[in-house]
Amino acid sequence: MWNPSWWVGLADELAAFLLSGCCAGCDAPGTLLCAACTQELIAIPVHSQTPEGIPVVSAFTYESVAARCIRRVKEDGETLLTRPLGTALAVAVGEVALGEGAVGGPAPLMVPMPTGRAAFRRRGYRVPELLMRRAGLPVSRILTQTRRTADQRGLDIAERGRNVSMSMRARHARESQDVLLFDDVVTTGATLDEAARALREAGYRVCGAVTLAATPKHQHFNTNTS
Repeated sequence: MWNPSWWVGLADELAAFLLSGCCAGCDAPGTLLCAACTQELIAIPVHSQTPEGIPVVSAFTYESVAARCIRRVKEDGETLLTRPLGTALAVAVGEVALGEGAVGGPAPLMVPMPTGRAAFRRRGYRVPELLMRRAGLPVSRILTQTRRTADQRGLDIAERGRNVSMSMRARHARESQDVLLFDDVVTTGATLDEAARALREAGYRVCGAVTLAATPKHQHFNTNTS
């Protein structure tokens, strides 16, 4: 069956590939991602928690090749990079399942952090959702933003919490369900805590969060790589 949106998406990705003059990780010419940098995107999960105690698993630390690739996705439209990044995200999800020991129980809803309207208009896609789809995960879009927030860069943990406070709402749950939150990068965890507040008020149980990367900057919560 003819699906024009599929062909448009394929054309966009092919154009991004053809226009990529250098490796996203090291600037080596002639490739979108060289073999050495591809190896750098193999997940080494990082475990942490938000200020409110939500457990977070991240595929890797936001630095070096991983950080440059994520910036290329978010700032330059290099959506082909979401394929290896999505593979890493799937590994992090596996860490959550093993850590919780949730074998045989109902699967939690996979809920991405909401993307602001301005960011969506600028990019044409929602980064957390795209990464989840590349990881082969179902997406439950039940969170929305209720107001614009200031740029979080340069804010400390308390300021970040105030900036995002009461900035989200969730669609009301028909029955109590577990939720696993998803985002591309976690810094202090304040935004994840705000999402969890909105979800709990709507009747959901937040069992944890998964992110592609965890930035070492401003990490005031406990972190380990075991």
